[in-house]
Amino acid sequence: MTSLPKSLFDRTLAKLEGVEDLKLVYGDDLFSSMGPDSVGRLEVRTGTKLAKVVTISLVVPQIGMDSHMIFAFTPDGSALPHFTLDSVEAGGTLAFHLDLVPRAELASHLAYVDAVFEPLSPVFERSKEVFGSLRAAIGPRQYAMMSPWMLVNRADEEQFKAFDTFVDDYFAHWSALLESGLPQEVLATLADTDLAARDRANRTNLFSPEVDPVWERVTRLVGQEASDKMRAELIHNEVQG
Repeated sequence: MTSLPKSLFDRTLAKLEGVEDLKLVYGDDLFSSMGPDSVGRLEVRTGTKLAKVVTISLVVPQIGMDSHMIFAFTPDGSALPHFTLDSVEAGGTLAFHLDLVPRAELASHLAYVDAVFEPLSPVFERSKEVFGSLRAAIGPRQYAMMSPWMLVNRADEEQFKAFDTFVDDYFAHWSALLESGLPQEVLATLADTDLAARDRANRTNLFSPEVDPVWERVTRLVGQEASDKMRAELIHNEVQG
């Protein structure tokens, strides 16, 4: 039987493949010292609207881990946000993380905020009624690299099933942005931003072991080389292999 986190991952990956014809260009099974069997998989897909889609699954029943992550990256010079979803069960607790990752500093680019994120506000507010204040563990520095509209919560089974509608709403808004692009008047307000350079810096920090302690746990599980390979694929739009 497919787990709830894996089912959500599969449905969302299918949505991404509906945006455009993604090509699987790299795949690698992940192993640990716990035994000879694979404990997960790293895959990289590429497209045109989407520069790169990185998926990482780690499933280790011995330690109660069932984790599935999707990061869909837009091209280097694009102002369109990245899409990310984490769906996890760890130690019997379900959790999720959903966001559109900004490509410009939000506090100084209100037109960008209004075009990209403000339409999500009704969905974000509705999420509070379903998930309450039970936030998943994430540090302030990680918040600084994401958006204020990030959904990151623990959930019971009923809440996790209800989370599907929020993924659908965020995805629908994001895919509409991919289709239409941002208005020229909004893009003009970003002239002060080197979008590619900012994105490289943001992703380097976002996936740094110094910022996100999950990488220490991943490294303990699959080893330094595999952990570094995963981080490299997440940091760079170029396929690292």
